[in-house]
Amino acid sequence: AFPDEDVAFDAAEVKFQISFMFPIVQNIYRDNGDLYFAFTSRSFWQLFNEEFSAPFRETNYEPEFWFQFDTDWKILGLTNRLVTFGYNHQSNGRNRPLSRSWNRLFASFVLERGNFALAFKPWVIIGDLDDNLDIDDYLGNYELRFFYKWNQHTFSLMTRNQLQSGFDTGAFQFDWSFPLYHRLRFYTQYFNGYGESLIDYDYFNNTLGVGLSFTDYF
Repeated sequence: AFPDEDVAFDAAEVKFQISFMFPIVQNIYRDNGDLYFAFTSRSFWQLFNEEFSAPFRETNYEPEFWFQFDTDWKILGLTNRLVTFGYNHQSNGRNRPLSRSWNRLFASFVLERGNFALAFKPWVIIGDLDDNLDIDDYLGNYELRFFYKWNQHTFSLMTRNQLQSGFDTGAFQFDWSFPLYHRLRFYTQYFNGYGESLIDYDYFNNTLGVGLSFTDYF
């Protein structure tokens, strides 16, 4: 927001995310295989920073599309329910020197057993990285998520780039939610590591937040 000034942002801010997805083509091959498009906007808003008129510190935009196939493969006692292959773009829509962006080809495998699920998402970076040449040193080339449902509570743990970086520049995120009213859920999130936002991909962040959500991963 202030590229030429040494600005001390507030430690407390509002983070919110809006995502949507919809199928473009369904049942591509033998009643299986769908093509999806999705878009996510994730913002970090200095709502309590009256000194600088409550600016948006960062907003990340993430369009993507993928092919998704239902499966029932058995792996180590788990059932692989979904396999996806797709393309993902993520950027913050800003000019240099604050521009951040990258493009990826990714796959995703969702395995489950009972109330437990596991999602493994490896990727390959493609295209130009002029604005963030070392982003793979911090965000790596995979993401692993664990999910567990207990009664109406949903717990998830995300880990990224931990083994690849020797636990130096990775990240993990813990989420917990439970219903308040119909689809409205109370939501708690703890993030520790690198890459919470694109502008700070190479800065360590340790954040705790509480709020509301309208859906869950699992």
